[in-house]
Amino acid sequence: MLALSYQEATTRLWQLRAEIWQATIDTFVMLGIATTAAIIIGGLFGVFLFLSSDKQLLENKPLYAVLGGFTNFMRAFPFVILMIAMSPFTKSLIGTSIGPIAASLVLAIAGSFYFARLVEQNLREVPRGIVEASESMGANPLTIIKVLLTEARSGLVLSITILCISLLSYSAAAGMIGGGGLGDLAIRYGYYRYQTEVMIFIVIMLSIMVIAIQGLGNWLANKLDKR
Repeated sequence: MLALSYQEATTRLWQLRAEIWQATIDTFVMLGIATTAAIIIGGLFGVFLFLSSDKQLLENKPLYAVLGGFTNFMRAFPFVILMIAMSPFTKSLIGTSIGPIAASLVLAIAGSFYFARLVEQNLREVPRGIVEASESMGANPLTIIKVLLTEARSGLVLSITILCISLLSYSAAAGMIGGGGLGDLAIRYGYYRYQTEVMIFIVIMLSIMVIAIQGLGNWLANKLDKR
């Protein structure tokens, strides 16, 4: 009976192979677009947050308080609600509020503020003496920023790893409201049609992806860590 159940499960999964493949591609599309945008936008915003904080190059306490408060607000915003709230914007921008591209825009927004805080934290871990040494040698602000990012590179890689895994979990949640990807497939077949084997298979796939991303991030961070 157990063998028969296993055979039935594998047969169903094989019948869904085209949809599973397409859902996997959609997930990677969402993850690629959102992670790239979040690294660029969140990275720039995180650097500016750090520079405008206390005792830094562009110290501005009122501005830092406003930007920090807004960042915290956006980070605390539930992703599913954010996706619903942004649906008119995504529809006006790309013509639809569903699908992997529309979900990527929301993922990028959510990930940018999350990554900004991680970048700020990484830069704070750079010893103050390195910045002071750069300033004493007459380095301009852009050079100092490059020095900060270079010294924080190992931590930044780990932060990108955390960001990527977080966006992967968000992309699965996006399937609840038409975002597509593996999350959508798990809900349509695993939840609504009670095909437990589909749900289990997709959970295993996502788990393997998380393990692979974390392993790659740890390896690269160790290579870049010169301490």
